[in-house]
Amino acid sequence: MLALRLTRAARPAVHLRRLLVAAAAAGTGFLLLSALGYAMVHPTHSTAALLRLAWCLGPLAATVYLAIAVARTDPGTRPRPGLSALGLGPGRLMAVAALNTALACTLGSLVALLVFLHLRGDLTGMPFDGAAKDFLAANRSLPVPAALTLLAVLPVLASAAVAVTLRPRDLPDPAARARGFGRFGAYGKRAQAETFGTYGRFGARLFGSPPRPAPPATADRAADGSAPDDSTARADAADGTGQAPADQAAPPAAASGPAALAKTPTGLPWGVAVIAAGLAVESYAGATASAPRTTLPGGLTVGPVGVLAGWALTALGLALAAPGLTHLCGRVLQAVRPGALRLLAGRVLMAEATRIGRPLGIVCAVASAGFAARTLHADGRALAFGPLTALGGLVVAGCAVATLLTAAVEARQLRADTTAALLRVGAPATVLRGAAALRTGALLAFFVPLTLLVADLAALPLAR
Repeated sequence: MLALRLTRAARPAVHLRRLLVAAAAAGTGFLLLSALGYAMVHPTHSTAALLRLAWCLGPLAATVYLAIAVARTDPGTRPRPGLSALGLGPGRLMAVAALNTALACTLGSLVALLVFLHLRGDLTGMPFDGAAKDFLAANRSLPVPAALTLLAVLPVLASAAVAVTLRPRDLPDPAARARGFGRFGAYGKRAQAETFGTYGRFGARLFGSPPRPAPPATADRAADGSAPDDSTARADAADGTGQAPADQAAPPAAASGPAALAKTPTGLPWGVAVIAAGLAVESYAGATASAPRTTLPGGLTVGPVGVLAGWALTALGLALAAPGLTHLCGRVLQAVRPGALRLLAGRVLMAEATRIGRPLGIVCAVASAGFAARTLHADGRALAFGPLTALGGLVVAGCAVATLLTAAVEARQLRADTTAALLRVGAPATVLRGAAALRTGALLAFFVPLTLLVADLAALPLAR
């Protein structure tokens, strides 16, 4: 009941995002039911049936990824002060988010079942004069347990993924409270290993050291736009541990602004390596004349089976490398004596590299696959898109774009305090809009040529 009340009281934008999840779930559910219908019509073609079922994995993963992004931007399930006293702690809010996701996916699965039954002629007469009876199994009775099992896969996976993503991370670890003996017989173990010099610094362990004054909060520096003082960093380095005391740590909200940068993403070398491996697999598959060829559901010919594996590796490599490339774009914007506009735009890109970069990499992977397919059939061969291929491509592309837009909304929500602080100190609104336009232009100028280059390299082994 609480989940239903939160769903009803949400804003129209939140309802729109949930309807997008339901629409993606409807398309994925229809693809799963179509694979079941094809297996019923062709019981001896097990390989083709498995290929159609494997074709549903892409839309399934895209829908789950969209559901996670929508759940993270839902304001009704965001922890706020005082809710724990009402029984709405982080664990309860996580359960509410998972339940909302399950409701949206279940609604989409029911719509897919109704459309599938209507096209089969179970509800009314068969439309389109029976043109789609090849994958509908209209002349056979539909196995209800198998259909319900296929339709339940998406709600279960999406709700479980949302629960894992939004699980409380600040709960005490029971293993951390286990007794143990540290170095030199010291009672208890530290979370991080200490250097040897910490124990021999002129009797620091015997007499103790006076507490240092707490450094100013990061949020105060972010509000007035000044950089952190170097003396604080030198004092932390001289302490030997590099860690501030627990009562002097900055609040989590202070780390969301552009002045408090996140650490540099480390997936760029791995992403480049995976992209190179995917292109190598495609080249080898295109050069091998005896490699088995495959045709996707709907008649789209993609050549040898290794091409699909190469495209999958290339898409994974783009997703891994995109956060690092986004961070690099932020650094380029700040190069060569930047002004306030370029500095603000670059800092925001660096701080949001992981949050924005990964959905952007997935969009680039989907676009490169589409361009590669278009380039492959540009030499006079017809580009055959059947209804199932078009539906699968529409679900994957739509989920990728919707996830990127949802991630942008999440980043804007996390920047709300910093934006309000900049406006309070007198920053013009045109500067903020100019910084947003500059970030968008920098990303487009970098990722559009990269997408076209990867698409040309992916289609090159099969074009000859």
